[in-house]
Amino acid sequence: MVATTNHWNSNAEDTLSDQNPPVSKIDLLDLENSLIDWSKYLPKTPPALHEKKSLREHQVTAIHKVLAGFKTHERGRLIMACGTGKTFTSLKIAEQQVGAGGLVLFLVPSLSLLSQTVTEWTQESHVPLHSFAVCSDSDVGKKQLSNSDEIKVKIHELGYPATTTAQRLATEYQKRHDVTHMTVVFSTYHSIKVISDAQQKFSFPEFDLIVCDEAHRTTGVTFGGEDKDSAFVKVHNQEFLKGKHRLYMTATPRIYGDLAQEKAIKEGAIVYGMNNEDIYGPEFHVITFSEAVRRKLLVDYKVIVLAVDEDTVSRSVQKLLDDPDNGLTVSDASKIIGCWKALSKVGLTLDDLDAPEPMKRAVAFCQVISPNYKGRTHKVSSIQISEMFQKVVEEYQDGEDIEPEARLTCEAEHVDGGMNASEKEGKLAWLKEEPPENTCRVLSNVRCLSEGVDVPALDAVLFLTPRNSQVDVVQSVGRVMRVAPGKKRGYVVLPVVIPAGIEPDKALDNNSTYQVVWQVLQALRSHDDRFDSMVNKMDLQAKPDTSRMEVIAVTKKIAPKTKALTTGTAQQAHSSYNLGKKSTPQTDDRQDTLQFEVGEIERAIYAKIVKKVGNRHHWEDWASDIAKIAQTHITRITTILDNPENVQAREAFDQFATDLRSELNDSITQDEIIEMLAQHLITRPVFEALFSGHSFVSDNPMSKAMQSVLDALDKHSLHKETDRLESFYTSVRERASGIDTAYGRQKVIKELYDGFFQQAFPRLKDRLGIVYTPLEVVDFIIRSVNDVLENEFGQTLGSEGVHIMDPFTGTGTFITRLLQSGLITKEQLLHKYKHELHANEIVLLAYYIASINIEATFADLMDGKYEPFEGICLTDTFRLSEPHDLIGSTLEDNNKRIRKQKKLDIRVIMGNPPYSVGQKSENDNNDNVEYPALDERIRETYARQSKAILSKGLYDSYVRAIRWASDRIGNCGVIGFVTNAGFLDANTADGLRKCLTEEFSCIYVFHLRGNARTSGVTRQKEGGNIFEEGSRAPSAISIMVKNPEAKKHGCILFHDIGDYLNREQKLKAIRELVSINGLTEAGVWQTIAPDEHGDWLRQRDSGFQKFIPLGLKRGNERHIFSNFSLGVTTARDAWCYNFNKFSLLENITKTINYYNQQRSHILNINFSINDKNIGNFLDLDSTKISWTRS
Repeated sequence: MVATTNHWNSNAEDTLSDQNPPVSKIDLLDLENSLIDWSKYLPKTPPALHEKKSLREHQVTAIHKVLAGFKTHERGRLIMACGTGKTFTSLKIAEQQVGAGGLVLFLVPSLSLLSQTVTEWTQESHVPLHSFAVCSDSDVGKKQLSNSDEIKVKIHELGYPATTTAQRLATEYQKRHDVTHMTVVFSTYHSIKVISDAQQKFSFPEFDLIVCDEAHRTTGVTFGGEDKDSAFVKVHNQEFLKGKHRLYMTATPRIYGDLAQEKAIKEGAIVYGMNNEDIYGPEFHVITFSEAVRRKLLVDYKVIVLAVDEDTVSRSVQKLLDDPDNGLTVSDASKIIGCWKALSKVGLTLDDLDAPEPMKRAVAFCQVISPNYKGRTHKVSSIQISEMFQKVVEEYQDGEDIEPEARLTCEAEHVDGGMNASEKEGKLAWLKEEPPENTCRVLSNVRCLSEGVDVPALDAVLFLTPRNSQVDVVQSVGRVMRVAPGKKRGYVVLPVVIPAGIEPDKALDNNSTYQVVWQVLQALRSHDDRFDSMVNKMDLQAKPDTSRMEVIAVTKKIAPKTKALTTGTAQQAHSSYNLGKKSTPQTDDRQDTLQFEVGEIERAIYAKIVKKVGNRHHWEDWASDIAKIAQTHITRITTILDNPENVQAREAFDQFATDLRSELNDSITQDEIIEMLAQHLITRPVFEALFSGHSFVSDNPMSKAMQSVLDALDKHSLHKETDRLESFYTSVRERASGIDTAYGRQKVIKELYDGFFQQAFPRLKDRLGIVYTPLEVVDFIIRSVNDVLENEFGQTLGSEGVHIMDPFTGTGTFITRLLQSGLITKEQLLHKYKHELHANEIVLLAYYIASINIEATFADLMDGKYEPFEGICLTDTFRLSEPHDLIGSTLEDNNKRIRKQKKLDIRVIMGNPPYSVGQKSENDNNDNVEYPALDERIRETYARQSKAILSKGLYDSYVRAIRWASDRIGNCGVIGFVTNAGFLDANTADGLRKCLTEEFSCIYVFHLRGNARTSGVTRQKEGGNIFEEGSRAPSAISIMVKNPEAKKHGCILFHDIGDYLNREQKLKAIRELVSINGLTEAGVWQTIAPDEHGDWLRQRDSGFQKFIPLGLKRGNERHIFSNFSLGVTTARDAWCYNFNKFSLLENITKTINYYNQQRSHILNINFSINDKNIGNFLDLDSTKISWTRS
């Protein structure tokens, strides 16, 4: 039956049900949407048809990937964002994979989607189709619950004859199937029992392809037995439903985490998650929301959170609230006002994608259909919202005296799944129509518009209540991202209510009221990497990024505005000046009645969003991702260099390696240089995104040198690897861009720096002692050095002629915090930056980060003026005291900087020296580098004055740093270090302490404790370590002063931070004290007078020396034993001791044989091998030998 009107009442519809023979109805809308071009229609002539769709580029790619995937897999996943043409793409996949003479099954979750799919496949196919629509009693026979909003299409509304029995399906297939048509069975998941029975009982053949649309519906957890499985999960079972290939399609894959799966296994359940490749196969192709937006397949969206003050609305619509007949609550009225504000764009921050005109079309999602819902708690009714929407808006506009031109009329209608097809289509047609001027149409529903409904011109989706699942949310948002002429953006509107008399941050703790916000944002974060990035950057930005989300407060309660709107933690460090100064408490003179500041509600919501929705491990995970990609580059570069045919690439690399060893140290291996090249490749796009607008990459001398080597390697297709990583780099740019505060950049750099080295280069991290210095410690040292300069020399860090150096700069934190501190005035800043600030770094990644971080900080302070920082060198600071030539054309620019720095009169040295005394085992092949000249200075000073027998600890990196810095400043200057505190009381450091007392006029030591190498009560007293897991050693801040004109020399002032303090308490104390002047003002310094043994703390009793020693290695004093030793020392006891003689013999034989094997291997190697690099050519497997010497 063909209907030329949509005005069918329920009685007319009912007459078509259960007719024999069956009746199908074709509606007016079906005719309008057909391929017939009605503008050219003439009676009694063949109808003119519209042209069929042609494939778009992204669909061609998807088809190619799926077809390729089916060559090696029986099943797989196709993930395509809503609105990118999954149904059409699947048709073309079927035509190419199966074609004429083949058999396809297409499964959908509802008859409504089945009808749409049959129509599209039939109209758009190039291969002729024989189509069957399978519909079982489970689709049409169940009575609908009154508040169920699933779209229920009656069988006569399909528009196609339906097959309802297995025997009928098999019989009709045998009649119609031929080699010139592709046979397609369209079915709901509920009906697959019919299809299974046809295969099992009536010889229906195996399908060539099974397409599972909305495949996220096939996930779930089942408990035991096929009989208990739902129809949705039975589709996976090859025994139940036979198919050669299965294609799972969705825009919103549903996965189950590890914890959920573990719990299910314990309970004997089976988990069907789309991350299970055994069930769903691999991902053949993915088009995410973000990629679809970038390709302009979808428009972007923006989330608007309307925080509506209940008290404000209550006063404005009091008459409606007093009417007992309408059932309107103040909460519902507040949400309506919030929606109206968003639809009219009142108070919205507009950018290039926002048209200033009000929105025209919106879909609202509610909880229940009927306002007569009976339940314990109030639920938002779709019918009531549609009836009251415009009434509430008018009342509010009158009460607020809104100007006529700013008033937006909101026409609202309700639709639900219980309506017949004509009614539903009529409602959608009403929504699609062009509304009157200054009018917005709102179609309210519970669930029926979230899936399979296409209104491209839709402007907004309004979530008045939480949805059933995250997938529902994303599917609903997909409705608003459809492309339409003139449309640039869709809106997701979340109206929430701030109850009267409750402060915003406390109100937000009500999980049920604000669940809609957390749920929607969490869903968007899970399915859109751009939104995920935006949420995780919120507390790193000076102001919220309103391009993707905006929070708007609707309130009249305005108090004086006292602070700018910021999004969270960033505001604590956003000020560029006066870091570390003591804060003064502010008094609150506001009246007792509650009044929100402008921005207070917004600020509370932004902060809560970061806490509720943000991923605490976001940046750590990012560092892990980058570390994995770095290994890809390392492998590729190594392969190129190992190929003997790549002569030019090898020559370029060798030249660079020679120059680099000259500049850093001779012990740098080929593998380490390759790691540096990989670091350059992997971090370049990160820096470009994080510090956009700065020309670091093209100007920095090391960056240029590295790039020249990579250009030579690029001739051997190195770029192929980077091309494959383009999507990763796009993600990098998305994550890093827009972080506009110094605090934010510092935080990202810290996470990247720590995580990158821990994941990618753990041995380098261990050898160099790489840890990130807490900002509280950095600020304390900077201000303390400035205090000393003022107190003893009458100068400041900003004074001309005071050259400042950070010899172990890491990521440049000391220099950047100095620039931001305000201790250098803006007038002094340019000269200081260009001529008197200096930094060295040995690790390429850290050097890069430091360079760009310092340059970006300077640019921020100088109103965006970019100036390269020429005071930084890639070099080994300890090597600078060694006699060596700086040669090499590839690093000439860096050489010039080093030569210039060596000639300077450095007066201030501050930083965090590396913590490392050497490797734990020779099998680590990770020993510290030797520095003959510097170590000789230690021998002739610290070691000579020490009575300790073992002096290895004196060559720890931090002790070398103290020796080097003391020599570098000569007889006048200041050193500010945070170091291992072991030198304060270690027996081996007595000579060091004696020399410090002799060399420095005054030493300030702030002992921070935190020794994790203790136990019991002692460990508890030590408290937390300021470097967290970065170090197990105790820490101390030391400010060491050389003032030749000082009246006293060797003055030591000491303060212990105290017992039982955790890390946060220690950092808080450091922050509040500000500098050594703070300790002086507090009167807590303890003056230490070293004893004759060089002890500062725990000074020994001299009477002990009067006892007769048990034995002596040196000297002629009386002693008890004439000879003693350590006994048989092996340094490999596990190999050389055993309870069983034969096992011991076997172990010794095994290690000797393995040693000889390695010896033969070394002798057969052509490369130049010496004591420093031999470890790179040995197999260091500790289960076969111990290389440690006794």
